[in-house]
Amino acid sequence: MSGSVTIVGIGPGKDALITPEVQTAIAQATDVVGYIPYVERIPARDGLTKHASDNRVEIDRSRHALEMATEGKRVVVVSSGDPGVFAMAAAVLEAVEHGEAHWRDLDIQVLPGITAMLAASAACGAPLGHDFCAINLSDNMKPWSLIEKRLRLAAEADFAMAFYNPRSKSRPEGFGKALKTLRDACGDDRPMIFARNVSRPDQAIKIVPLTEVTEDMADMRTVVLLGSSQTRIIERDGAPLVYTPRSVAG
Repeated sequence: MSGSVTIVGIGPGKDALITPEVQTAIAQATDVVGYIPYVERIPARDGLTKHASDNRVEIDRSRHALEMATEGKRVVVVSSGDPGVFAMAAAVLEAVEHGEAHWRDLDIQVLPGITAMLAASAACGAPLGHDFCAINLSDNMKPWSLIEKRLRLAAEADFAMAFYNPRSKSRPEGFGKALKTLRDACGDDRPMIFARNVSRPDQAIKIVPLTEVTEDMADMRTVVLLGSSQTRIIERDGAPLVYTPRSVAG
């Protein structure tokens, strides 16, 4: 069984943010598997077959990749950002755990990438400079009650936070519910950062006090960051800098 599955992150959008290790894996692949817009980012070339699929078939996509690797193919599974952050690495490993016994003998690697929350944080300074957490606001694969609990507890623990999948066309009410939970739990007016199309030419960064945020400020192309009570804004000519100090008074 000489095939392999390499699960990679192709960064938040800018080609320069794809790591050399990932670029090498893609260059050596016989097959690339992934969500349609991510596969489209991979240049076509002789000897490479691209397998694009819808966003809601992650396990089917994973099984297909593992089956091709069993046939001796060098398969790369692409995710945006980092493959281990709300992306394909967990899906492939879930397929391995519950799938064919011989899949466990395959050469399976996960190569890290720059996830959108880190690119967004860097674009405005260092709002994730101290303890932080990341929460996926999509309730497609977990109940909203669990999301609400995690939001409340993270706010009570005074984490800075990064939110993925904040507001989609199919569930536009989710971000508004999240805002209500955060406002009730935070008890202060910390900054919320909206990073749309981060690292792309049309990148837009907006910093808004939590009490002034409206739910239509976010969409599925936006990563949302929320500072902790310690987060600071440095005003200056041009865009302000946002950071969370590394130390907290006892």
